[in-house]
Amino acid sequence: MKTLKVAGVYLILATVCPVSAAGAASKAPALDQKILTAQVLLDRLGFGPGVIDGHSGMSLTNALKGFQEARGLSKTGKLDPATIKALTAYGKTPGVIEVALTPADLKGPFVGPIPHDPEEQAKLPVMGYADAMEALTERYHTTKATLIALNSPTTKLAPGTKIKVPNVRPAATSYPGSLKTEWRTTLAGLSVSSDQPKAAKLVVDKSDKVLRAYDDQGKLIAQFPATMGSQHDPLPIGRWKIQGVSPLPPFHYNPALFWDAKPGDEKQTLKPGPNGPVGVVWMDLNKPHYGIHGTSTPETIGRTESHGCIRLSNWDAARLSLMVRPGTPAVFQQ
Repeated sequence: MKTLKVAGVYLILATVCPVSAAGAASKAPALDQKILTAQVLLDRLGFGPGVIDGHSGMSLTNALKGFQEARGLSKTGKLDPATIKALTAYGKTPGVIEVALTPADLKGPFVGPIPHDPEEQAKLPVMGYADAMEALTERYHTTKATLIALNSPTTKLAPGTKIKVPNVRPAATSYPGSLKTEWRTTLAGLSVSSDQPKAAKLVVDKSDKVLRAYDDQGKLIAQFPATMGSQHDPLPIGRWKIQGVSPLPPFHYNPALFWDAKPGDEKQTLKPGPNGPVGVVWMDLNKPHYGIHGTSTPETIGRTESHGCIRLSNWDAARLSLMVRPGTPAVFQQ
């Protein structure tokens, strides 16, 4: 697999779409700036709205309900006046900011499209981002289509280029010195702020597909959209505990544990990386083979199935990892 070069790459080309720049621009979604700003504020306050795209949907509704519950408001799931007032109580925060791309933003390593076969994945030097565009979407908790809509499709991805992005940059990056340098770099690259509250309990609710974090007073302090289980591997209802946190873990593929493994598949070890099966972090549960982890496809959270584990976006999983500790209870309920 060759490393992709950044020089000459444009926003529209980075999507690997076989259409012209003009055609892509005409198909770009019409963003609702009010919704996008609300998504940014919710994200910054710990109530994950899913990918930030300027559109309403299930994830935004659930995020609003979580925020409303935490602030003692009526759980309408809508941007009503009381909710808007509460969201903006912390000062005016623009939904979109302009940033200048740096050489580090475009350095990689980028590995190109990730193959589907575990044997081919195991050959990659790292389960890294396909290209610079994918890295940027994760950094700003958004989608390729949204970045194209916020900018000109012919914007060149090069050092010094200024682009508009959702304003999710971390408030603080003073990560604990006990964390390895590579993990601290990953947290900053995912725009995860270091000033996270401590969770005394997690609750995973199958009915509305969210993971909630509570403090030691029982107050809701964070909520993230989640994918949980499937017909073949249902969510393990019960009371569990976090046993430990493994940042940037390798993935040990064992076909015996996957109902959808192909005949002839063999055990494989995949290198760490954001495009690995468990994303950038694994939070181990005291139930064998089950955990809470990231994913390479944040836009599918809450809309697809998993192999029984709890799957969050990479940025939400990374954020949660700073909130929990070994022994944190995790209640899985209907």
